[in-house]
Amino acid sequence: MENNYKLNDNVIMKKPHACGTNEWKITRVGVDIKIQCNNCGREIMMDRLEFNRKLKKVLGDKNEQN
Repeated sequence: MENNYKLNDNVIMKKPHACGTNEWKITRVGVDIKIQCNNCGREIMMDRLEFNRKLKKVLGDKNEQN
């Protein structure tokens, strides 16, 4: 998958979190990616390769107006 994500984008991961949702918000972009669960607020940090393997879909920034 291409690296077409940026800060504050909402993404869907392949496997759901323990709280039941698979929607996350990107809170840090760099060598590592930090994501925050949209349901419970749990934050997870992983390297780009792992993130790209686990990523299913990029939803974009829900607060961004076109």
